[in-house]
Amino acid sequence: MPFPVTSLGLRAAGASSNWAPALLSWQFFFAYGVMSSRTLKQWYGIDHNSSPREDLAKYGDAAVRSGKITQKQLAMLRRNESAHANSVENYTLFVAAMGFATFAGVEPHLINRAGLLYTTARLAYGAVYIFIDHDLWSQIRGITWWTGNLSCLWLLYRAGAKLNSA
Repeated sequence: MPFPVTSLGLRAAGASSNWAPALLSWQFFFAYGVMSSRTLKQWYGIDHNSSPREDLAKYGDAAVRSGKITQKQLAMLRRNESAHANSVENYTLFVAAMGFATFAGVEPHLINRAGLLYTTARLAYGAVYIFIDHDLWSQIRGITWWTGNLSCLWLLYRAGAKLNSA
């Protein structure tokens, strides 16, 4: 149950605040910055700012042949590109879920829990996608992907239920 707000906008002690803005900002930074494949490509010295999306297609195999990187490192860089693309694509679902839940008046503690679950799942997803190349263990990626998406779908459901009950 939400705590009353005074005419000055003050809340009673213990009132739960909505972390959606902070979680959305963090997820944007994570999806577009942390998960970017440019960092690892720069680390391995095969980043070309003129056309970075084509780095691995143009220079990946040549870097392996020249001994600059190994085939395993090239495979990891390709998984990083895929993980980055998925993080950017998936961000829109998170934005929609957090926005609709906030707009509908879903309780802030529920928004916060779902947002933290999504954030944790996406952190695990990125790590598993990039660093695990074993077919069996890479199945964890699907579990983390579904965990994050289900937290968003649950928030959308809660928002719909809240709007329908009003």
